[in-house]
Amino acid sequence: MKSKVEQPLALICTFTWIGFICSISFMEAWLKFRAPGVTLPIGLGIGRLVFAALNKVEWVFAVAILISNIRTVRKIKISPFYVIVVLILILQTVWLLPALDSRALLYIEAKPVPPSSMHLYFAIAEGIKFVLLLVFGIRLFKLERA
Repeated sequence: MKSKVEQPLALICTFTWIGFICSISFMEAWLKFRAPGVTLPIGLGIGRLVFAALNKVEWVFAVAILISNIRTVRKIKISPFYVIVVLILILQTVWLLPALDSRALLYIEAKPVPPSSMHLYFAIAEGIKFVLLLVFGIRLFKLERA
């Protein structure tokens, strides 16, 4: 058996997207606060910039994967794994990131910030997105008999 990839662009975008999630959400997000001299307000300011940029990059990947699917598959057949990832991305874009951004601004301005589970929701969403993208990426490989 040899491996055949029908959608190389989708495959590249999927695994690059996974790399972004791992490097930013699972490493940078908490490591920056361990660096000498990085206060909570500075770390939150960095986080706001990084996660806003990541969100834009994720949309580029999502659109590129969709375009790859449309160009290579005669009938549009969208993976449910991809659909759920895009739904999570929409949720993050319109609800979680704006809410977290508002909270970060309150901290930066030294204003009181009420308790919230937003970070937990975001972390769970990132974990689910990671797993779904991994499954989606693996399923992009098709085995065919040599």
